[in-house]
Amino acid sequence: MRSCRAAMKRRSARWRRWTDGVVNGPADYALIFAVILVANTASSLTGFGGTVLALPFVAMIIGVKMAVPVLVVQAWVLAIFICAEARRSISWRDWAKIVVFVVLGLPVGLWVAGVVREEPLKLALGLFTLALGSYGMIRPLPREDSRERLVGWKRRALTGLLALGGVVHGAFATGGPLIVVYGTRAMPEKSTFRVTMSATWLTLNTILLTQWFIRGTFTEPQLKLAALCVPFTLAGMAIGTVAHYRVDELLFRRALYTVLIIASLMLIGSAVGVG
Repeated sequence: MRSCRAAMKRRSARWRRWTDGVVNGPADYALIFAVILVANTASSLTGFGGTVLALPFVAMIIGVKMAVPVLVVQAWVLAIFICAEARRSISWRDWAKIVVFVVLGLPVGLWVAGVVREEPLKLALGLFTLALGSYGMIRPLPREDSRERLVGWKRRALTGLLALGGVVHGAFATGGPLIVVYGTRAMPEKSTFRVTMSATWLTLNTILLTQWFIRGTFTEPQLKLAALCVPFTLAGMAIGTVAHYRVDELLFRRALYTVLIIASLMLIGSAVGVG
């Protein structure tokens, strides 16, 4: 019995050394990998949601500031493969419009992430994901035959809100509900929405990763953990891609938002010291 306990302690110590003590041991790694797999399966299916779904769970294990760069790398890798697989369906006009307006808000979000303590970040993220999940349950992605005409004040309002989506993406790397709201209205066809959103995340996350490397905020433990997570991201990409062409997306989206609401409530509880 003692020898078994000693072996377990040695194994746990090796896991901790691999990421400089950021992750406690095999159980935490298994949970992170499982979350990455499920979240990126959902993201591969729909074109968004991977980071915002995974972040509440992963943040409770390693903290928001440690988790965000790790998850951005996964989203970046996933977007590369989705864009390569379905590049002919990209709406370049919508991609350009989203990127231009969102980039205007990115510097503000990067500043917010650098000066605010982690507990307020957790609370803000929890409220943010709760709002996104509740919105998705009330009004999921429109069907292909329900295209909305973005004219007049509605078009101007949605376009202006893209900049606020950039603030959210700069702070939390979650894309922001405002970007997704615009995308679902402008591109109701699910395959076009999926790959164009992926092209958007690829562009924005490249900017974020470049900024973090220049500022030196991307640490060696984060790079190690990100590398360990990549195989699970690729597995999720494969599963989600198959499901995208076979599964009723609206039904899956409701399940995704249900999990998202639960995750956000858990993160809010962690931020305010409940449990």
